[in-house]
Amino acid sequence: MAEAKARDEWAHTSCVLAMIANAHRDPKKTRAYRPSDFSPFEKKRKQGIAITPGNIGLLKTVFVDACPRAARRRGGSK
Repeated sequence: MAEAKARDEWAHTSCVLAMIANAHRDPKKTRAYRPSDFSPFEKKRKQGIAITPGNIGLLKTVFVDACPRAARRRGGSK
């Protein structure tokens, strides 16, 4: 029940935010905003990179190998 009330309130707020944003945008540069662009309950499109066996080595290099040994020992891993 509480979530339904929050969704209803955000539906109203999202419409107002979209209307304000559309009134202040440059139509030649950006697309029209939709209420779903401002609602925290709407599903957002996934952005990012999928982790695959091909790029997992890059993550290890960045997060594990770049870490100094002293900091790794404090964390408990060897």
